[in-house]
Amino acid sequence: MDLFLHMEGICKRFDAVIALRNVDLQVRAGTVHALIGENGAGKSTLMKILSGGLKPDSGAMQINGAPYAPDGPKQARAAGVSMIYQELTLAPHLTVEENMTLGSERHRCGIVRHQWGRAAEALAMLGHAAIDVRTKVRELSIGQQQLVEIARSLLLGSRVIIMDEPTSSLAREDTIALFAAINRLRQKGVTIIYISHFLEEIQQIANDYTILRDGESVVSGPMRETSIEKIVAHMVGRPLEQMFPRTPHRIGDVVFAARGIDDPPQVHDLSFELHAGEILGIAGLVGAGRTETLRRIFGLDDARAGAITLRDKTFLLGRRHHPGDSLAIGMSLMSENRKEEGLAIDLPIRNNISFSSLPKFSDRWGRLKLGKEMREVTQVADRVAIKYANIIDPVVALSGGNQQKVALARVLLDGSRILLLDEPTRGIDVLSKVEIYNLIGELAAQGCAIILVSSYLPELFGICDALAVMYRGHMSPVQPISEWDEKSVMRWATTGKV
Repeated sequence: MDLFLHMEGICKRFDAVIALRNVDLQVRAGTVHALIGENGAGKSTLMKILSGGLKPDSGAMQINGAPYAPDGPKQARAAGVSMIYQELTLAPHLTVEENMTLGSERHRCGIVRHQWGRAAEALAMLGHAAIDVRTKVRELSIGQQQLVEIARSLLLGSRVIIMDEPTSSLAREDTIALFAAINRLRQKGVTIIYISHFLEEIQQIANDYTILRDGESVVSGPMRETSIEKIVAHMVGRPLEQMFPRTPHRIGDVVFAARGIDDPPQVHDLSFELHAGEILGIAGLVGAGRTETLRRIFGLDDARAGAITLRDKTFLLGRRHHPGDSLAIGMSLMSENRKEEGLAIDLPIRNNISFSSLPKFSDRWGRLKLGKEMREVTQVADRVAIKYANIIDPVVALSGGNQQKVALARVLLDGSRILLLDEPTRGIDVLSKVEIYNLIGELAAQGCAIILVSSYLPELFGICDALAVMYRGHMSPVQPISEWDEKSVMRWATTGKV
């Protein structure tokens, strides 16, 4: 197949930070080309240049042999290049169809003509014809919203589609449907640039790959001629010995209990216990009730019935239990939706990390000890390896993976002993995942009790002590991780039966 896209000598600097240094990218027509690298390696910056969101300081681009230098995203889309960002860019108050056709509406006599059929056809191509295109986007789950983003790009009829972590919020069956759609697009000659930290996915779907490290392209080639071990070594500059490190830790007494949490249809009569030093994983498909369970435990959402017991204090859910209560007694939540709930992205990194810990930095008159706050914020930011130019920069200036690390740093700084982690490694590169796994292991060794919700089964099997699986709001019995395997997890997740 012929070379379709060529980016040569691309350089980009943000003040003193060199984001890209003489990067080359060559993509063949009608292929899936994986762009791989750690968070902050330059992947998103390179793709923003390709999609018209940024202009390079130097370098040149060609599409199908013709010079290509878009003035903005609209011109890039007109040239057949569209990008699906990791962070959702939907208007929640509009319908699915209105979001999918936003900016490409059809008019007659000044009246917008709805494109219900075309929108439904794009969703059907992804295997989700059941999503009603007249539904408001705010009524959809995060996974369904991600599918709408992907379908919108298909509706534009792009020749080059950039997918930045497209499966980060998708359940397994949604990922399978997406890969089927990608294969159909590939057969039609559409070129896909695929960014993902799930290396198993990349091996499955990509024809070729390019690896970036510290803003430079270090290696490219056919996917069939490499391995995950080689990819990781190129990404981090050295071999990675262990993907799922386990820190020795002792499981102690029960420190948390949930009893009869009930709020149909999201949650049905859930009861379980959590021990000190235990890492309890919760698996399940998107929409099974995993996130809803954590939100009710923490007090973000009310439940019709149920109670939690923590540190000998019992809270009736929906009556007297609020997030402030949870924080006060040492329980913290890391939300899966970092953009809207986990972070204030327009505010500085420093403030985002210290928001839920301000009482520990206040004197008895309520005045903040700013020096102490800065020291501890910087320490925890270094601990989770956040890549930033200045700690007072806004979070929105960081890559998606580094934003996720800011959300984790906030949870670590407040010193909670019970941690509710909802998809903590979403959008995180391989090395950062290993660092986070080490942190979770260290916290367990210190006696922290952890509930870990994840859609990535290798992660759950790799670091958890026990596991429960959710199906349509119902939870399986909690069992030691050794008593589960991938087949039994998927059987429970899809049928609710062993």
